[in-house]
Amino acid sequence: MRKYEVIFIVKPMEEDATNAVIDRWGKKRLAYEIKDNTEGFYDLFYVTAEPACMAECDRVMKITDELLKHMIVRADED
Repeated sequence: MRKYEVIFIVKPMEEDATNAVIDRWGKKRLAYEIKDNTEGFYDLFYVTAEPACMAECDRVMKITDELLKHMIVRADED
């Protein structure tokens, strides 16, 4: 098991649709336009999982239309 940080931006939608995708962390203005959006909801998770699980998570995030961007990084082991 390894530690990871997962951050992603969800495109602005109706409130119920947004809440179905994430816990509301905050709507922020994007530094640049992504897929015709200038704002998005940011969320950050700390996850402990197997590398294969995170690879599947990355695959699903790539095909999820509601996500504008995502990044998964391996956290430093202390």
